[in-house]
Amino acid sequence: MGIAACFPALAMILVQLGYAISYIIAKLALNVGMNPFVLIAYRQIFSTVMITPLAMYFEWGKMPKLTMKIFWQLFLCSLIGATASQCFYYVGLKYSTATIACALENLIPAITFLMAIPFKMEKIGVKKLQEQAKILGTIICVGGAMIMTFYKGSLINIGKSSLHWRYGEEMSVDKSGGDSSSLLGPLFVALSCAASAAWFIIQTKMNNQFVAPYSSSAIMCGMASVQCVIIALSQEHTLEAWSLVSKIRLIASLCSAALGSALALVAMSWCISKCGPLYVSMFSPLLLVIAAVLGWGILDEKLYVGSVVGSALIVIGLYAVLWGKGKEMQQNPKGKTLESPNAVGGDNNEEEAGDGDIESPN
Repeated sequence: MGIAACFPALAMILVQLGYAISYIIAKLALNVGMNPFVLIAYRQIFSTVMITPLAMYFEWGKMPKLTMKIFWQLFLCSLIGATASQCFYYVGLKYSTATIACALENLIPAITFLMAIPFKMEKIGVKKLQEQAKILGTIICVGGAMIMTFYKGSLINIGKSSLHWRYGEEMSVDKSGGDSSSLLGPLFVALSCAASAAWFIIQTKMNNQFVAPYSSSAIMCGMASVQCVIIALSQEHTLEAWSLVSKIRLIASLCSAALGSALALVAMSWCISKCGPLYVSMFSPLLLVIAAVLGWGILDEKLYVGSVVGSALIVIGLYAVLWGKGKEMQQNPKGKTLESPNAVGGDNNEEEAGDGDIESPN
């Protein structure tokens, strides 16, 4: 009984580790010149291939009727939640660091809260402590993001990494023209968070009539594959740009699909069924810690005061929003509210099974 109780925590740690590894390897591929749109296209294609068998195994013959309305909602979900959010995210990753990108991804709950207000899926109030926590947490998250975007500060000297990986050291030389100090990176990641938040709202409404997490994920990945290939072809016409002969390009494409989509979908769906969506959300900041360690150890990423202070504020704000949301769910367990956890990122076309809640697509 005691050992079994640890399985959800171990599963979520593995999910966050998988996200971090996929982001680090993706950063290496981008640094050596892989077009981010090509990487996203391959990720969606491989994700479709990996998730479709899961949908057939778990939901064959059980999927609700696919009406034109549901099909249109799935198309919007794929366009916004998969294509737009990932395009913004990987372009942002190209022009920043993995640590900054993972830190800013924790903005998703706050942005989702703001976007859900006009749709009456969330409400603003200051009378109750949990309402104050959500508002204050949102303000702190936005403040932390602004610090990370506009303030760099002095370098924090933490020494050279003892994780000496010669291949990673060679690949970390940016040949893609990206500038890790540019404002473009954080701004694009913030746009990715906004796209993810918009996806949550559409997905939540769709899940009221169509609850099939594996099938809908497979359909969305398939649609996003077509969309991403069209976008990538408009940017890259040569066979060389699409070639996966380079090991780092092939590994980045497979890892982003396997670790960022397929593994996360299965593990998080299982954890949500056992412990609920809020439990899964609480592990989101762990991605930032793992990415920071791997980024420093493998990519020789530098830490600056602005990044550390901004990251800390975002995590504090995230937990304030989640705490307020958790209290609301305890007081109104049957109410229709919008859960807005992370994700890591990412990444990821994951839906929370059972209650119509959803996970981050990055």
